[in-house]
Amino acid sequence: MSDQDRNATLRWVEKNVGAPVEGTVALHGGWTSQMRRLSVGGERPRSVVLRSFVKEFYLRHAPGLLRREADVLTLLARTDVPAAELIAVDPEGAHCEHPSLLMSLLPGEVRIDPSGADRRTALLARQLFDIHRVEVNEADRPRTYEPWTSPDGVRIPEGTRRPALWRRAVDVIRNDPPAHRPVFLHRDFHPGNVLFTGDAAEPRVSGVVDWVETSWGPADLDVAHCSTNLALLYGVPAGLAFPGQYTAAGGRLSADPHDLAHWLLLDALAFAPDAEKVAVPWRTLGRTDLAPGLVGERLEEYLQAVLDLTL
Repeated sequence: MSDQDRNATLRWVEKNVGAPVEGTVALHGGWTSQMRRLSVGGERPRSVVLRSFVKEFYLRHAPGLLRREADVLTLLARTDVPAAELIAVDPEGAHCEHPSLLMSLLPGEVRIDPSGADRRTALLARQLFDIHRVEVNEADRPRTYEPWTSPDGVRIPEGTRRPALWRRAVDVIRNDPPAHRPVFLHRDFHPGNVLFTGDAAEPRVSGVVDWVETSWGPADLDVAHCSTNLALLYGVPAGLAFPGQYTAAGGRLSADPHDLAHWLLLDALAFAPDAEKVAVPWRTLGRTDLAPGLVGERLEEYLQAVLDLTL
């Protein structure tokens, strides 16, 4: 960021918070946008968060993504879901160097270390069920969900030794989407978008972030996305266990295992051909054990395990 661009962005922030910005710290753990914590002075010193889209692909979609997140944060302010408070949004980048959204700082931190993962995953399931229970009238409903891949759009990894496995998985999602009861979806719910406070023995969910993909659709799809991430982070058993943890928390999923498998595979296949990209921000959060190649291997093992559910 040039000095001129930096000054313009800071002026916009200061205008909206009504106080000077005294410090900036980069936040790590994501890869779709640039996140910064800004220390604000004045009579009420505090910290706020600035999300900016800087990558070319996301710049093209930034206006829609940021307007959606702004609308969702406004809606969630009337609920018990622990989401940030919207302060201001510049979806076109008219005032900032890049399209940006300014919001309050939530307490807590992202925790993705293996120690205590079982405890935290149970809390993830309960929190996701609470999100799905958010009631919105028809006028305020977010857009209908969009799949992140398609049978013809799946790119099978070139180096795979199991091409037949990938073809079987792709054939499953060639079928029409199963019938479902639509609910309010986060749409990108996973351990990297949930904040925790408390010690390892008694963690508590303190915040859910990244609402740019919020949609209206099957609960199974939100569960599927978290399941894929858990499988890649901790191993296949963790991913397979999450649907059961969600239903134990009170949620409802497809009763037919073939229907559930459709949603699980629809999500998992969207990680191809380079599942490795999700490991990059995870390593910045301390998961250096995720050696190159491991995440891709886990994705293939997960595809096989999901297909086995339908046998």
